[in-house]
Amino acid sequence: MAEVEVAPLRSMSDFLLDSARFQLPQISDQEKWSNRVLSNLLYYQSNYFLSALLIFLMIGIIHPVQILLGFTALALIFGVFVYFTNNQYKARRFKHDHPVFCVAAVVAAGYFVVYMFGAVLVFVFGIAFPMLLILIHASLRLRNIKNKLANKMEYVGLKRTPMGLILEGLGQEQEAGS
Repeated sequence: MAEVEVAPLRSMSDFLLDSARFQLPQISDQEKWSNRVLSNLLYYQSNYFLSALLIFLMIGIIHPVQILLGFTALALIFGVFVYFTNNQYKARRFKHDHPVFCVAAVVAAGYFVVYMFGAVLVFVFGIAFPMLLILIHASLRLRNIKNKLANKMEYVGLKRTPMGLILEGLGQEQEAGS
């Protein structure tokens, strides 16, 4: 496997301003739209990662406590879920031996989730909003010659980039090369 290279940061002129051309995608032609999105994800990946980080940081600066509490709540819920799914026998035995405690724990967990719901929403918004903006840009931005050439080099395997690895992990590598 070739070394992973960080893709270059594209100029603001190419990304959004002067030379950037935008057009609504042909929704009826799913393959062409998908190809445009995948190509733009590969070509502008450094811009997308930087944009997502900046937007998440801005939301974190505006709502720092909610971001931290939302992250903590989700991590705690995920950790408890993983623990109980990996230790099913112990959990079943504990529920059988201590039913009142288990009911109290479920009620307390439900209260915790409702109490932390606002913070969880802020944290999820901090992640989902940048992804929505990336998807909109990748859908609307028309490809240019440099974009197509860079994507062919990625597909041939001359360069391996973080976005290429993410798309490969999602099973999209064959579409990205077309």
